[in-house]
Amino acid sequence: MLSLHQLRCFLATLEHGSFTAAAGALGYAQPSISEQVRLLEQQLDTTLFRRVGRGLVPTEAARALQPHASAALAAVDEAGRAVASVRELLTGTVRFGLFRTARFYLTADLVADVLQRHPGVRVELVGQNSAEVLEHLRKGRLEAAVIALPVEDENMVVTPVLRDELVYVSADPARLHARITPADLAAAQLVLPDASWRETDTTRRQLAQAVQRTGHPLRPRIEVEDTETALDIAARGLADTVTWRGVLHGLGDRLPAGLGWAPLRPAMYETFAVVHREGELSPASRVVVDLVTARMRGLDRAMRARAA
Repeated sequence: MLSLHQLRCFLATLEHGSFTAAAGALGYAQPSISEQVRLLEQQLDTTLFRRVGRGLVPTEAARALQPHASAALAAVDEAGRAVASVRELLTGTVRFGLFRTARFYLTADLVADVLQRHPGVRVELVGQNSAEVLEHLRKGRLEAAVIALPVEDENMVVTPVLRDELVYVSADPARLHARITPADLAAAQLVLPDASWRETDTTRRQLAQAVQRTGHPLRPRIEVEDTETALDIAARGLADTVTWRGVLHGLGDRLPAGLGWAPLRPAMYETFAVVHREGELSPASRVVVDLVTARMRGLDRAMRARAA
């Protein structure tokens, strides 16, 4: 069976024109080089070199073997680099920022992707709200994150990955017969999440601006921290809520029974982006950024196809 050592000795002999010169280049004794070439010739059942004076002349068989031998050694070198890269990732800790509701889009699947491909990577998913996560990024506590736009920071690299539609959710079908207007929102009994972030949450600000144009404030009856609680309250008929279609898609069969949804008029959207500070990402963070980008864009395509 051919060995890499034989191929390496063969290529050195081909390049330098003698066993002695090849041995000097590789740091081996001359008899070792000639023996490896002899074994290679036996394996191939052919002659690779002919002696001419003090040197060696390659045969046609040697010329035919050369590109394949070079490719084999190059592939081994590339494999070594790939393993070294993975070994480097195995020692890395990825501290990636996410808003709380992002788990409906990708969190468990993202962790599965990372651990399956790079089982030694340590993963920390940090954050509750896009505003909080952005602040962590600015202070260098995170290398990268996925958050809701806008990001008003020239020192950030921003890659939009998904646009999601806000919808009105209720347990009362009579409230879902038509698109919901800002005036409807102003009059509705609402439960809204992100109570601790009401002043900076992008969804709250968008809803508040739309309702204020009707001459009324956005005044939810109930405020909670997380979307699941808001949906549970809505399912009991105590109030209605507003959330993203992607959340309903992500919940699937886990969506509380009895809930339905209707679009808003005019339609309202959130755009989510992968964001990181300017400069080189660590290898581990680059892996997570690439996986997040692929998963979010895949979900974006799926939701657009369902809406078409």
